[in-house]
Amino acid sequence: MTHVIVIDPKDDFVVLPAGQSLPEGRRATGWSGDEESCRRQVAGHPRAVLESDRLRLREVTPAEAAELHAGRDAGFGWFDGDPGDGSREAAGMLVRAHEAGLHRPGWGMYVLIRTEDDRAVGGMGFHGPPAQGSVEIGFDLHPEVRGRGYATEALTVLARWALTDPGTDTVVATTTPDNIPSQRVMERAGFTRRPDQDGLYVYTLTG
Repeated sequence: MTHVIVIDPKDDFVVLPAGQSLPEGRRATGWSGDEESCRRQVAGHPRAVLESDRLRLREVTPAEAAELHAGRDAGFGWFDGDPGDGSREAAGMLVRAHEAGLHRPGWGMYVLIRTEDDRAVGGMGFHGPPAQGSVEIGFDLHPEVRGRGYATEALTVLARWALTDPGTDTVVATTTPDNIPSQRVMERAGFTRRPDQDGLYVYTLTG
């Protein structure tokens, strides 16, 4: 029997049989499969939300990513009305990975929601699930809220969550040489500069 993964009102992932109406307050994610595979997918990441002092990092589901990639807001209250170009591009990457059967819960995009007003101030996430012990991370913050420590706060939480995965020992982030603010974010989050690759500055955090 086919099952689906949904998000309940507490932002927990729940596995339900497919084909039935969702209970009130539960939202479809776009993930489906047999019961065993669905439960295995969410076993290591039972919640759709990570939290920091001032932010909720809300995982973007494949269904929401499709909305964002199509130019809609996917139900998030974005600061200044719309997500940034980087967040839309990340949503497109998630959609393509999901369509190829490569996307796993936890290892995609997160919307950064400011707890004081529930506004989405940017996006952050992984370029895919870990491979050979390493996973790459990137981020996009609305220009008007930069310089307030949100990116550092979110990067610290998400990177350290990644390192709790038994198969992951390195989180990688890259930036262009002229992107000084991103370099400072990585340094404040505990990342260390490594040899450049293809003209990019490379930073890593290890567990």
